[in-house]
Amino acid sequence: MLFYRAALPLSSKTLNYVAGIICRHLKAIGSRWRKLNPGQAALLVLAYLKKGDTFAEVAAGFGVGRTTAWRYVNETVELLAARAPKLRQAVRDAKKAGHAYVILDGTLIPVDRVAADRPFYSGKHKRHGMNLQVIASPGGDILWVSGTLPGSVHDKKAEWVWGVLAELEAAGLVTLADKGYQGSTWAKIPYRGKNKPEPQKEANRAHAKLRAPGERANAQLKSWRILRKLRCCPWRAGKLAKAIHVLQLREA
Repeated sequence: MLFYRAALPLSSKTLNYVAGIICRHLKAIGSRWRKLNPGQAALLVLAYLKKGDTFAEVAAGFGVGRTTAWRYVNETVELLAARAPKLRQAVRDAKKAGHAYVILDGTLIPVDRVAADRPFYSGKHKRHGMNLQVIASPGGDILWVSGTLPGSVHDKKAEWVWGVLAELEAAGLVTLADKGYQGSTWAKIPYRGKNKPEPQKEANRAHAKLRAPGERANAQLKSWRILRKLRCCPWRAGKLAKAIHVLQLREA
């Protein structure tokens, strides 16, 4: 096996933040010694999430076993995900920030599944994956990330499962969404149908322009290559996305 140096497009403050979390956790559980110190373990986790390498590849790069790398990653992802904003708090923070509106959008996290795994197949995206709901600010920053549901679950049902629009409505926040949320009483969605009158077409163009930053929020998540195609258990996607949200907050 060949080895080479590589760079991660992340700041040192993010590395120090993750290392601090690991260090405090080790003290809390009374772990006195590990193969990698907190700083090295943090770098291993960040490399795995940002580059999307396999456990075997990152383990070789840090001189540890595959199982050890797996344990470091899973442990740290759990610690990070626990720090992700909860829905109610995220909505309250958005209200306090004075956002004129927020954007609700669903995205698919592709997974490595076969045709027999129908619950994971998204007819909209024509591939297997997990449905993830994201609330974004007008500037395209991630405000909240949901857990995951199988890709076959429609966006409207997914938001209902997590209670997203109910929480946004209670806070009185204007919510922009795409046609996948048709039937929602609170979300403002584009006009549907053919041969729409010009005022409706103009309204749809304005709606799309305001909603566009929501795609930037999803792109921020998927700039971490681990979310471009999961090779692990599909149900890990939610914890991974929440952990990445926390890291993105540090990078902001």
